[in-house]
Amino acid sequence: VVSDKLTKQNLLSSSSYYTSCSITNQKEMDRINSKLYLQNCYIMAENERLRKKAELLNQENQQLLSELKHRLSQAGPSNNNSNNNNNNGGGKNNSIPDLNLTNCSSSKNASSKSKKK
Repeated sequence: VVSDKLTKQNLLSSSSYYTSCSITNQKEMDRINSKLYLQNCYIMAENERLRKKAELLNQENQQLLSELKHRLSQAGPSNNNSNNNNNNGGGKNNSIPDLNLTNCSSSKNASSKSKKK
């Protein structure tokens, strides 16, 4: 009878120990989860800010490209012919690349560098 009481008491004390550890672990996990949630919110806000900035830069680049194409077309074909004659066919390429078709890896590298700051 005495040993049964001790066994029950040991079981109760050990279960309360595990329960308190479980509660402590749960509180710690909740704290870590909250911290990670806040970090995620900050990252998403920064991502949105950078996305808007990239969109504005793309619009600006498109406007500048359009202006450049317009200026080149106003310069006239006689200007292009004299440039081609001076280059003897092996010179510079006067075509203007489409910015929407260029490789985006340089912009990705630039954005990853800005995150490190």
